[in-house]
Amino acid sequence: MTGTLPMVDIAGVGLNATDTIIRLPHFPAFNSKVEFRSSEILPGGQVASAMVACSTWGLKTRYAGKIGDDAFGLLQQDEMERAGVESHWIIAPNCQSQSSFILVDERNGERTVLWKRDPRLELRAEEMEREWVIRSKFLHVDGHDCAGAAAAARWAREASIPVIGDLDNLYPGVEALLENVDYLISSREFPARLTRDRDLMLSLKILSKRFGSRVAAATLGEDGVLAWDGAAFHYCPAFEISAIDTTGAGDIFHAGFAYALVQGWGLARALEFSCAAAGLACTTPGARGGIAAVHCIENLIRNGPRRPAVYSQEQLAGSGAER
Repeated sequence: MTGTLPMVDIAGVGLNATDTIIRLPHFPAFNSKVEFRSSEILPGGQVASAMVACSTWGLKTRYAGKIGDDAFGLLQQDEMERAGVESHWIIAPNCQSQSSFILVDERNGERTVLWKRDPRLELRAEEMEREWVIRSKFLHVDGHDCAGAAAAARWAREASIPVIGDLDNLYPGVEALLENVDYLISSREFPARLTRDRDLMLSLKILSKRFGSRVAAATLGEDGVLAWDGAAFHYCPAFEISAIDTTGAGDIFHAGFAYALVQGWGLARALEFSCAAAGLACTTPGARGGIAAVHCIENLIRNGPRRPAVYSQEQLAGSGAER
């Protein structure tokens, strides 16, 4: 079958979800009532949203994921088609697609997620096709279905295709997945959960050495991103923005990083572009509503104010020397 699918810039294998965004004037106290401002049903999910963003920025994209045979599944399919993403769907019969209720505090844009996922939505290795992966220049995965993601990452490694990983929790089988991830970009908490070392600089080094990743990085929310490339630390502070909704900011960060890799940019520029893309994503409700045009992201990089740095150059240089 090799060669029957077109070559794409990036393929994504992982999570999709449908989010009901509920905007609140403030987060409710226990046993209280709060009138919400608005509610809206929008598509989301880590890898799915990242592929939509990459397609919006002009990359050729492919997505493989699993849905139920319900209205939310149809929404996911329609949105991928509208975004121009080549999609391959595994459909679980008589099953509800993954859904979330996301409570957004209007005071700061922070959100609390209530989610439900039927076990039948697990993406298994035997449900995928190798060609979906190897007919791409890069692969992007998350850790929600580690067996399927690990198979995809293994196929990519065998074909010398770099793999980007979006990890936020210790899902079963995550270590087997990490063995074939080249660019590990996790949540702030993930390195400590896996290494049991709460010092982020040390835990990123441990992950890099243990799994042989080219880059091990952690996104830090409003504090930016910290990355270790095996020889030195790189830090980019976040941009100063007025957050409306932080839903999907991490997904768009990963999309920005993938876009930068396709362009052949260096790590420092890739982190800066990703931070700017993630910041702008927070200015509009929903996981995909704030996917800004590339020229808007570049304008923020050139002219946007930065938040205070939480790592000094002396800290970065000193920790990089202690190997």
